Amino acid sequence: MPSTDAAAITELRLWQLISPALPVGAYAYSAGLEAAIERGWVRGTASLEHWLAGQLEDGLAGLDLPVLERLHNAWLESDEAALESWTMFLLASRETAELRAEDIHIGRALARLLNDLGVADAAALDRARSVTFATALGLAGAHYGISEHSLLQAYAWAWCENQVAAAVKLIPLGQSDGQRVLMQIADRLPATVGAATTLDDAAIGATTPGVALASSWHETQYTRLFRS
Repeated sequence: MPSTDAAAITELRLWQLISPALPVGAYAYSAGLEAAIERGWVRGTASLEHWLAGQLEDGLAGLDLPVLERLHNAWLESDEAALESWTMFLLASRETAELRAEDIHIGRALARLLNDLGVADAAALDRARSVTFATALGLAGAHYGISEHSLLQAYAWAWCENQVAAAVKLIPLGQSDGQRVLMQIADRLPATVGAATTLDDAAIGATTPGVALASSWHETQYTRLFRS
């Protein structure tokens, strides 16, 4: 197979992994956004963009993306100790039961899908005591030969797209307005990924107290569309 064909197929595998059609159930979660809207913190396009930008800068750039980078490397190096350590670190950083359950559920769903698609180690990952979406995505990236930079951008994009899709339903927000917000947030992704890749292990962590509060309140919210 020509190298250009191989590169194109690798890129298509990445598109498949970040597609909203990927059957991992991400559409069922809002990661605290539903409670933030209920509280009036997020009311329209400007406040939604502010909410998402804050999480990119203080959450994904400092926690999810650098941990994903390390998980991807651990899969490439078959480093089981690092896989376990960084998976547990990420789960321990989830500040509420809902956020933790969301990460585990989507991670296991992706692990099962990868197993169905013939990805080695996916079955063992599904049976593992601990799993996150980043753990499973790191495995997919290593298996399909997806570059670290592309994998991190894909993770961030999928998170942004899911948040905007939830906002369109909850605020409610028109589809065009949703796409405008997504375009504005997408412009921040290169800098977000760049910042994530500069962190050493001791600097990894998130500072998103508003998300933790919103997620905690969501657990007892009277009416809700989403599981988190």
